[in-house]
Amino acid sequence: MAEIFTENDRRTKYCGQFTASDVGNEVTVNGWVQRQRDLGQLIFIDLRDRTGIVQLAFDDATDRAIFDVAFGLRAESVISAKGVVRRRSAVNPNLPTGEVEIFVTSLKVLSVAQTPPFEIVDDSKVRDELALKYRYLDLRRPCLQRNIAMRSEIARIAREYYHENGFLEIETPMMIRSTPEGARDYLVPSRVHKGCFYALPQSPQIYKQLLMLAGCDRYVQLARCFRDEDLRADRQPEFTQIDLEMSFATQEDVMAMNEGFIKRLFAELLNIDIPTPMPRMTYAEAMTRYGSDKPDTRFGMEITDLSETVANCGFAVFEGAVASKGSVRAIVAKNAAHTLTRKEIDRLTEQAKGIGAKGLAYIRWADEEPNCSFAKFLSEGVLDAVIAKLGLERGDVALIVADKDRVTLPVLGQLRLTVAKKLDIIPEGKWNFLWITEFPFFEWNDETEHWDAMHHPFTMPMEECLDILETDPANVRAKAYDMVLNGTELLSGSIRITDWQLQERMFELLGLTDEEIEAKFGFLVEAYHYGAPPHGGSGMGLDRLAMIICGADSLRDVTAFPKVQNASELMSGCPSPTDKKALDDLGIAIKE
Repeated sequence: MAEIFTENDRRTKYCGQFTASDVGNEVTVNGWVQRQRDLGQLIFIDLRDRTGIVQLAFDDATDRAIFDVAFGLRAESVISAKGVVRRRSAVNPNLPTGEVEIFVTSLKVLSVAQTPPFEIVDDSKVRDELALKYRYLDLRRPCLQRNIAMRSEIARIAREYYHENGFLEIETPMMIRSTPEGARDYLVPSRVHKGCFYALPQSPQIYKQLLMLAGCDRYVQLARCFRDEDLRADRQPEFTQIDLEMSFATQEDVMAMNEGFIKRLFAELLNIDIPTPMPRMTYAEAMTRYGSDKPDTRFGMEITDLSETVANCGFAVFEGAVASKGSVRAIVAKNAAHTLTRKEIDRLTEQAKGIGAKGLAYIRWADEEPNCSFAKFLSEGVLDAVIAKLGLERGDVALIVADKDRVTLPVLGQLRLTVAKKLDIIPEGKWNFLWITEFPFFEWNDETEHWDAMHHPFTMPMEECLDILETDPANVRAKAYDMVLNGTELLSGSIRITDWQLQERMFELLGLTDEEIEAKFGFLVEAYHYGAPPHGGSGMGLDRLAMIICGADSLRDVTAFPKVQNASELMSGCPSPTDKKALDDLGIAIKE
């Protein structure tokens, strides 16, 4: 029978906070039984809460009734214990509270637990499906408790920092009009307006711009965002971003404000000084050097352009790529010949084909002479020229792709990461921040055969590109910027269009008719007629930031109740069917 928790049972301290300075004090602790060790006339209980573990001791001086209760305790039962802090006879150096224990003089069992489906320990080998079904138990594990606490600290510091810098925390609506922002919207049917739907926001983009028009000047929000897209390790259908907007601000102002937050965050949480200003790289340079707009710069293996060297080499694949205004490019894995065997290179070839390449050429120099997969097609002296251009040495492996740049660069960018992981050359404990700037404004959509906005249609083009919007959209660059940390995009932002005529012009270039502009964005364009201050902003992924700081492998490890790959939640069983009456109220019929 569970006992009642009263005012007298309130904790003196959390379990993980006891030190030698508490010896002799009478204290009260609350928590979960991690484990009970029965040594005959001596019982030890490890009591756990979110801060850690403290040892409770029961011996022949303990009241017999209390000793018997301790003897019968099961793991994960909830108890309240009173006692006196004393030094442990055997210190545990691996435990922050390992110098002390609490000799128990009073014990209450507040909730008796049945045997859990898995042990609540950090190194549990439980299957993901089982852990997520019992997520409330999984969350008791110390590592997840630390992650959730770290995420909370990031949120706290964000609020404090932006408040100190004059930002107003303003909530924007969760049920909004559906507007195109790149991913599918989650739709919410209206009972009152049958046949009409709200959308859950992919971001607060339009509302935060309207707040700038409203004169709020500096806005910040820990905004919940929703995107109906395929999941992966660093993506969930619902997520939180540290969302901000600044009036009368340039790109430099927005970037400096975000750098200040990162500097404060890392200093306060990790005692690490992040140098500012952070390095910068244009989108074009990042793609050319690393094959990615979010490059991991903790290691080298940069891409080399071989196009001039092989333009007339005799190998039709290379010559054809160069002649069709494509390129031949390569990465060199130093001292990799023994790791990247022919079998491993075959696997890399399949990976390259899977992400768009027609094939993968290679030079593997394991023995006296390099083994080149295309040597028999080359004119005399070309192989030596290629080796010289690449700086290839014995023990190295070169991987080469020939195609359009939109294929060669991202394929080699992916192979670069794969090979680096295989070679284990990505250093731990480094925090390489980087700004990527001057993104293309447009990207070509092969399916629709027209230009889409790479970021969103409210992004301001670079001034020098305004004259080529219609004539050369491929070369229009945007006042857009991303913050990257160790190969992960943390933040995306831009300076916004504030001239209504330019905004309408951009909508038209994106293929929207006057009717579509009015239907989807009419209220925003109209707002621009009433005096719009120059403004810009950004959205930083709180979850991704927490994941990297915690050293977690997935957003699941920093999200209290995550979804799995098919966007369902195993614990509660959502999404779930609803009854016919609810559907009838909404005017909705389910099509089988």
